[in-house]
Amino acid sequence: MEIKREDILHLADLSNFAISDAEAKSLEKDLGGIIKYISQLDELDTENVEPTYQVFEMENVWREDEILPQEADREALLALTKEEKDNQIKVPKVL
Repeated sequence: MEIKREDILHLADLSNFAISDAEAKSLEKDLGGIIKYISQLDELDTENVEPTYQVFEMENVWREDEILPQEADREALLALTKEEKDNQIKVPKVL
């Protein structure tokens, strides 16, 4: 796969980057080298190699959800807040 100047300028435009001609030329050379380096993997014989889905053994651990009793009650927790409205903690708007 060959990287062209147009590809670099298109990617820069999509990324909303302003790049000079010198930067585009440098990126074209660098990305071409990276793709050439990675394409060496195509030369490997992977005929009898099983795909790796996990690097280490993992298993999903299922457990029952249990509700533990809490020592604090609603009124005590609401008393710790700066503002509360309708039995809920009032926080500043995010958006």
